[in-house]
Amino acid sequence: MNFWEKITGSDMTKQFKTFESRVKKLPADYQAAWEKINANLWSYSDFTGRNLMPILDGVLGLLEESAEDGQSVQEVLGDDIKGFCSALAGEEGAKSLRDKWREQLNHNIAKKLGK
Repeated sequence: MNFWEKITGSDMTKQFKTFESRVKKLPADYQAAWEKINANLWSYSDFTGRNLMPILDGVLGLLEESAEDGQSVQEVLGDDIKGFCSALAGEEGAKSLRDKWREQLNHNIAKKLGK
């Protein structure tokens, strides 16, 4: 990735286009699950969203393999997609803006208290 791609985000645009072409090959219920996962994971994004690219790629790979094996979406993800995304982002170490703000606030308070 060169400087220009990093600044403009064109590298991520290319990745999203490949993601979308892969998603179009999935069954309809998997496509709907992908849309929900994609929407729920963005709350764990950093400023650029680059921290989510490997996570999204892994989830899409899981969906592709599961569809190929003939499993249903509920067997793979369960009924709570939001909880699945939360657990997934937590395992990968992706922090939401709320987590970052909480750490910053705790740091500032500790600094004021002299600890």
